[in-house]
Amino acid sequence: MKSKDIPMVAERKKSLPCIYGDTPSFLGSPIIKSKRDIKNSDVVIMGVPWEGTITWGSYSGCELAPKAIRHASARYGGYLPEYNIDFSDYIRLSDIGDVGVNPCDPEETMKIVKSKADEIYDNGAIPFSLGGDHSFSPEIVTALSKHTAGKVGIIHFDAHLDNMGTFGDDKFPRCGPLYRIAQIPGVKKDSIVHLGIRGPRNAPSQFDFVKKIGARLFTIKEIRESGIERIIKSAIDIAFNGTKAVYVTICSDVIDVAYNPGGPADFDGLTPHELFYALHQLGRKGIMGLDFVEVYPLFDRNGVSAHLAVWSIVHALVGMASKKKGEK
Repeated sequence: MKSKDIPMVAERKKSLPCIYGDTPSFLGSPIIKSKRDIKNSDVVIMGVPWEGTITWGSYSGCELAPKAIRHASARYGGYLPEYNIDFSDYIRLSDIGDVGVNPCDPEETMKIVKSKADEIYDNGAIPFSLGGDHSFSPEIVTALSKHTAGKVGIIHFDAHLDNMGTFGDDKFPRCGPLYRIAQIPGVKKDSIVHLGIRGPRNAPSQFDFVKKIGARLFTIKEIRESGIERIIKSAIDIAFNGTKAVYVTICSDVIDVAYNPGGPADFDGLTPHELFYALHQLGRKGIMGLDFVEVYPLFDRNGVSAHLAVWSIVHALVGMASKKKGEK
């Protein structure tokens, strides 16, 4: 069955390949069974069902998100009427399933994530990852930097700067991936861009770190004053300046909680339209990896946040398809 037909087929979920149990592959894409399958792909979906230290309260369960997002994706195909493009006409998407994690050993888990990202990049494809908490993003960026003949830029969508060095005894906290990314030699520090930063769960020391390394941040106030169109253009200019590849990392709480019930209670965030527009523009420019993290299915009663993740990824893929269409 062609992916573009999936939304309009009765009993469509029964027609989709399953990666485990009754969990369908993302958007019904082919399941990777060999390295040859990776070589025949442009983008590979990779689940990372990992949750480390909980950084506040009892808000937990994001390791369940890869499964929830895949189930949500069964509702959709790859066509967006807004752009009149079906990404499957230009982008070969596949699903490699979930990486193995060791709940008792965060360090081993991070090595496993990096190894799987290495495998995807080694075989000429781009990983799009479903988290899980935010802690694994640096492992994929490390893999990308190894496979790139030049520096890597970062575009980070989040309510929080996430640049804490440690959290208690945890060396891999979800509040610290941007700190670890900044330590990667292949990352161009002044091409790290934070977008959507806001609210009282940020600290002055985190802003000091941004200034120290020469990164750029756009608060929600700046986005509201200038508009997402102007801000994302500036972000693209910064991230792509002097770099060979750009990686996009998205925490669900960049979106206002009114639209993101399965994410943390962070108010005054981006609307879905603003995020979708930004991701489409980034896809058109050309990105070399993306992750969507911190969806909490236990709090996501109607699966709204899982569906939001699917829509976000589809907009990025359609942007990438638009780029390929223009090149042809």
